[in-house]
Formats: sequence, C-alpha cells, structure tokens
Amino acid sequence: MRLKGADMVMECLLEQGVDTVFGYPGGAILEIYDSLYKYKDKIQSILTSHEQGASHAADGYARATGKVGVCMATSGPGATNLVTGIATAQMDSIPIVAITANVTLPLLGRDSFQEIDITGITMPITKHNFIVKKIEDLAPTIRKAFKIAREGRPGPVLVDITKDVTAGYGEYEKEEINITLNRETSLDDDKNYQESLEKAVELIEESKKPFIFVGGGIKASNATDELKRFAEIIDAPVADSLMGKGGFDGNSERYTGMLGMHGTKASNLGVSRCDLLIAIGTRFSDRVIGNASTFASNANIIQIDIDEAEINKNIHVDLGITGDAKYILKKLNLMLKKQCNTEWMEEIKTLKNKYPMKYNKDILTGPYVIEKIEECLGDDTIICTDVGQHQMWAAQYFHYKKPRQFISSGGLGTMGYGLGASIGAKYGNPKSTVVNIAGDGCFRMNMNELATASRYNVPIIQVILNNKVLGMVRQWQTFFYEGRYSDTVLDDQVDFCKVAEGLGCKAVRVTKMDELEKALLEADSYNGIFVIECMIQEDDKVFPMVAPGKSLRDTFDQDDL
Repeated sequence: MRLKGADMVMECLLEQGVDTVFGYPGGAILEIYDSLYKYKDKIQSILTSHEQGASHAADGYARATGKVGVCMATSGPGATNLVTGIATAQMDSIPIVAITANVTLPLLGRDSFQEIDITGITMPITKHNFIVKKIEDLAPTIRKAFKIAREGRPGPVLVDITKDVTAGYGEYEKEEINITLNRETSLDDDKNYQESLEKAVELIEESKKPFIFVGGGIKASNATDELKRFAEIIDAPVADSLMGKGGFDGNSERYTGMLGMHGTKASNLGVSRCDLLIAIGTRFSDRVIGNASTFASNANIIQIDIDEAEINKNIHVDLGITGDAKYILKKLNLMLKKQCNTEWMEEIKTLKNKYPMKYNKDILTGPYVIEKIEECLGDDTIICTDVGQHQMWAAQYFHYKKPRQFISSGGLGTMGYGLGASIGAKYGNPKSTVVNIAGDGCFRMNMNELATASRYNVPIIQVILNNKVLGMVRQWQTFFYEGRYSDTVLDDQVDFCKVAEGLGCKAVRVTKMDELEKALLEADSYNGIFVIECMIQEDDKVFPMVAPGKSLRDTFDQDDL
C-alpha cells in the first residue's frame, strides 16, 4: 500500500511491538508527530520536559521490560539533547532506538536552520546509526535498527530521517516480525567452542574455592534461573556488579554483595582468596577490579561474554568463552558433576559475619532510608537511582531478588538520569511500585521531569537524599584532597518541596527517623507523583571503600579509619 513516510514510521513501530514513545516535537519532526496524533489509539506519545529526559525514559523502559525503548527528537538541538542518554545506554548495553528528523535533503550540508550531523556526532556512542534520505529505504532501515538494538550485545541505534522523506509517499508492505529474540546460536559443531566448554568443566571440577561474579549480561540474556542452578552445582558464592543487581537473589545465602570500589568486604576478600573466578556478562570495569595487577591474583579466571571484544580487554583471563550466557550456562549445567566445597563456603560465611554492612542507626541516614523503603514498600519495588552516594547505598542496602528491578546508570555515571528513567520504568511496568532515589545534586539537574510525571499523573515516588553537598565528590575531597571542598557545597535557598508542589506534585520533608515510615506509606497510597525530601548529614560516607588504584584486599570502612 502507498503511505506517507511518517505513517510508515508508525507502522514499523507497531510491527516491532512498540506501545510507548518518549520525545519532544519540533519543526523537522512535525510530520512524524502528526502521524503520532493519528495513531494515538495504538501508540502513546509521552511529551517529556526535555529531550534528555526522553532518552532516559526510553532507557528506563528498556531496562525495566527487556524490550527496546524508543525516543524521538527534532533536528539540531533536539537531537543533540539526546546524546547523553544515548551514551548512557551504550555504556550499559541497553537497547533503545532514537528516531530524529533532519532538514530536507536539498538543505543538508548547508548549515541550514537547526541542521546538525547527528549521525556523525553519535557514531562513537551507538551500536549503529543511519540517515535515511530515500523513502524506499525507510521501512527496511527501521526494521534493521530494531534488530541491531536487540541482537547480540544490546545497545542504542539512531535513525535520522530527512524531513522530505517523512513527508513523501512510498510503497509499504507490512512484515510479521518475531520480536522474541533467540540468542541460542548453536555452536555445537564448533570444535573450539566444545573444547572451551570442556576446559571450563575441568577448571571448575579441579577448583576448591570457586567464586562467581556476574554483571548486566546475566540479565540481558535472561539467565537468572540457569545462574542459580550453576551456583548450586559448583557450590560457589556469588557477587555482582552494579549492573548485575537482581541477576542473583540478594537474599540467598550464597550472595556476598557487590564487588569493587564500594563492594562488601566479603566479596572483595572472597575474590582475592578464590582459586577460580567465573565472570559472566561483565566487562571488568575499573570500578570493579581496583588494581588490575592484583585482581584475583590467586585464581584462574573464566570469562563468559557475548561480546568477543570484552574477552581479555581489561583483565587477562585463562579461558574466554564467547556466547550467550543463558545458552552457555545451560550447557555447563548438563556437563558438570555436583561439587562440594564445604570449607570454602564456611570461609565465605565467616567473612560475611565478620564484616556486615553497618551504619549509624541513631540518626536519619541514606542506608536507613533505603532499608525503610524495602520494609514499607516491599522487595518487589523497582528502584531507580541517579549517581553518587545514594546510588551506592541503594545498591548495598536493598535486597534485589529479581532482574530488571534495579535501574541505574553504571558505566557513564549520568547525574540526572533517574527521574526520566523511573517514568519509563513505570510505563513499562504500570502495576509495579517505582521509586527514584536521587541526591540533591543529581535531582536539580533534571527535576523538570516532575512536570512530565504530574502532567500524565504517573504514580512514582521520588526520594531525595539531601545533604546539601555533592556527597560522593565531597567524600573523595575528604579522603584524597585534604578537605578542600571546591564547588561541592550546595547550601543555597532552593526548596525542593516548594519546587515539586509548583510542578504539580505532592511533597513532604523528612528530618527525623520516625517521620519516614508515615511519608512512605502516604506516598504509596497516593495516586500521582509524590516527593519525599530526606535531610541527612553532609559528611555521611559510603563504606566499604577501595581507594583508586588500590587492591581489593585494601578495602576499608569506618572501623578501619
């Protein structure tokens, strides 16, 4: 059938199962927004307060659902405002498709009004990107974009479309597309692959102190059941990265907590003492490994990752297996004999008992707020965060029991990420309670998205841990810069509760421990966005901690100081 280009975009989105898009209109993308109006019964369009909020919302939607998130923006500044959100998705391997419109083909390359080479700008921060200049390329390109975003290691894809293509007419033929991705590409006939599996089994069965470390790839591959079975078969403890939260049950006796700069002592010392480290779906970030020369120095290392480029990139491993984690764990679970490492598991239990997570329970603190959120709202709550001390406390003190429950910017560390992401997460999981936890520094960056949440009456809970400083930067200034607090004090006249009320939200301020439960229960029953500002101490610290460049063995906490 013959369709306008903008209508083709809508039909292609429907082919891909898209039900929600986040964005902001403008001149170049007007044809697409006109089509969104015509298709509003099939695709809901969420107008964010800023294009960056749209990209974070698409990202949060993708993380919370496992589907591809979609954001849209016009040419020029609209497109460039998506860049931070696209880079955030790229660093954490999140599948989003960003659709932008550009000036008409005759005006390209002439410094026309609101013209920008967005494909050139985003080339380093996308899995792939396209510019569509002919209408016959439009539908195939959008289909290809979604396929690339989903397949293999997920990631963001950008499609830029010239305005004359969106306004023109061409032939469109609907395609039935299977959006359920099967990553189980069989390598059973690959001799090297089979040898790698056999070598892994040999290393595991020889090990007396195995340790499992999981990252975000365990969730991307939907391998949580296989991981649980694998840990039981090889009788090993499990630690995770920030992106791995929820990939393994945080209430399990085998779980030791997060690994790395703000990981638990049990995890950091356990990895330092193990004789075999099995890393699954993780890229060995510098924030995880500390000093690379001493990381797991007593162990053989097996790395399982879908991206071959990650094998031996940051840490030299003894065995790298490239492929989907779910498929590989299934194979290993069938090949392995049940192991028994009683002494090792007792050693790990001793570490957990000797070095529990703890904080001052006499005053209102970040950890207390996190624990109270879990107690009052339940451990099924979806937690979104911004970046900083509050993010680490949310990772340390909430017990995530399932994947897609913890949503946070890991690799890029994007301040201002959480509120937009929580809006996307709520649209992806409308029946779930969604809480965004932010520090006051992060919150002021994108607090305009409160207007988005109030406009659509999105019932999310926004918690602000307000210590009137840039907490994590201040912590580093305290330890490593002799207390020179350069531009990290935020003790100004901003009243977040009044701002929230002015943007159409309900807001309360909590200054004492006994006020928090009432505020959380009121927020949970409120049909709309509810802001809770919690006033905490400016010098609260995140512990444990590993200083930059130090070994994980050098983890310290308040008691050590």
